[in-house]
Amino acid sequence: MSNGKADQALIEQLIAQHGGGENGEIVADMIRAALRLLDDKADRLDVKVMASALKELRYASKIFTPYRAKRKVTVFGSARTLPEAEEYRQAVEFGKAAVARGFMVITGGGEGIMGAAQRGAGRENSFGLNIRLPFEQEPNEEIAGDSKLINFKYFFTRKLCFMKESDALALFPGGFGTHDEGFEALTLIQTGKSQPKPVVFIDRPRGTYWKTWWRFVEDQLLDRGLISRDDLALFKVTDDIGEACDEIVNFYRNYHSSRYLKDQLVLRVKRPVSDSLLATLNERFSDICVNGEKFQAATGNGDDEHTGLHRIAFPFNRSAYGRLRMVIDVINQH
Repeated sequence: MSNGKADQALIEQLIAQHGGGENGEIVADMIRAALRLLDDKADRLDVKVMASALKELRYASKIFTPYRAKRKVTVFGSARTLPEAEEYRQAVEFGKAAVARGFMVITGGGEGIMGAAQRGAGRENSFGLNIRLPFEQEPNEEIAGDSKLINFKYFFTRKLCFMKESDALALFPGGFGTHDEGFEALTLIQTGKSQPKPVVFIDRPRGTYWKTWWRFVEDQLLDRGLISRDDLALFKVTDDIGEACDEIVNFYRNYHSSRYLKDQLVLRVKRPVSDSLLATLNERFSDICVNGEKFQAATGNGDDEHTGLHRIAFPFNRSAYGRLRMVIDVINQH
């Protein structure tokens, strides 16, 4: 069993040797957790999984950090879609349109829809989050050899990076993996485990792939009471690339980002908060405020990020995330 005080002294010395900094306490917690694995006599396979996951996440963070200031859209879809398919052409068009609107593109790094989106975006505006598989997942030629190609061993670390690093999600037709990624994204947004962000499902022109999925969601999930009608506001189904891009860009027309400060959800916005906007929010969305409180204009006190932005604060009930999406839509109309 380790000596806590002696361990702490060594950890502090080690952190100081690496420059310390604002993350020193968090890194110290990580080191202590790692040392406890020895005290626990943890299973070797468990330890290997944890070590590999930490390495993958650290490296991904290193690659993304220089690009934090730029918005990004993650594109999901089948690796098996052929270049002659209409969906492939649409994905190329979507990649071009996303870049033209100021976004970079993240994909799984493979061929099919992923390669098409990156061919549209271009290498300089692309990230590839490749999964190491024994079949069908060599990186596409657009991202192969690029410094923004990240190779993952685990799906869970890869999916975490897809969500954490993106400001929007676009899904083209795909297989099990695409549905897994789409449902996980909606689950994380619906439960508040992800920042609010636009999710767009893109069909081929007059196609029925996602329209059929949407009917399933309405007929089997909504009608059975397994989701609320407000949850339908968390995504959009379209067969038009321009409409898909507008959905993504308009989400950030006025709304910028959000964070919690104590019991208040703070929405950062680009334009001054008008009395008419607050009146509209309090009239239409008082049900998501707790203790009978209201939406109010707020200062940046306690929020050191993005000091040039304006703020709206309210005590959110932390459950009605479909309604929260509607709040953001109203904010973007003002």
